[in-house]
Amino acid sequence: MTTEYSGTGDPARSLALLWRTREPASRKGRAELSVERIIRAAIDLADAEGLGALSMRRVAERLAVGTMSLYTHVPGKGELLDLMLDTAYGETLTGEPTGDTWRDRLEDLARQTWALYLRHPWLLQVATSRPPLGPNLIARYERELRAVDGIGLTDLEMDAVLTLVGGFVHGAVRGAVEQAQAAERTGLTEQQWWHAHAPYLEKAMDPRRFPLAARVGAAAGQEYQAAGDPARAFEFGLARILDGIEVLIRGRRTAG
Repeated sequence: MTTEYSGTGDPARSLALLWRTREPASRKGRAELSVERIIRAAIDLADAEGLGALSMRRVAERLAVGTMSLYTHVPGKGELLDLMLDTAYGETLTGEPTGDTWRDRLEDLARQTWALYLRHPWLLQVATSRPPLGPNLIARYERELRAVDGIGLTDLEMDAVLTLVGGFVHGAVRGAVEQAQAAERTGLTEQQWWHAHAPYLEKAMDPRRFPLAARVGAAAGQEYQAAGDPARAFEFGLARILDGIEVLIRGRRTAG
């Protein structure tokens, strides 16, 4: 799987583009271009073919313009990737997280992030340890912090809770994305694959040699009709994480 890294472009030029402090004027006689059109074409390309297909040349082809014309708006692929990330993050800025309790709000945030990754699987291919400091990223962080503000956590704990939930969603959704991609590439649904392979798996799972694996694997396979159920694993894991956060919050109240 292709891995790209955010924050690899020129920082001054990336920030100017992210915050739209400067937009080059289109040249007469050329197809009208804008940063927004370039970003949209790049996201559509990555959605359709994965991040490995992303290049300035391929984006230009989608826009039916010469590759060099893109560089009058976006300096290179590094800056373009930061713009794509910040634009995708903006899709989650649709009002406040719903719910009367912090738990409801965190659940809502987690589900929104899950849905974002399913819409844009290429996000899983971007390492963001050096995140693009664009307006949508910062607005998203502010919005997420409001979901856990005033519930008894310190500032560092608030940040850690968001990191914990976000990291869990990132790992959990990978299984769902890979499952969907496998179905697309093989032409077999998970249920079809399971029915074709179940007899062989039963033979491999010798209950005399692997008693626990045979018993639990059979129960899971019968229930899921697949090798696994990423959506169910997401729900289970999210609930357990929120249970742990609740213990932390109750401990704060007791200590107070």
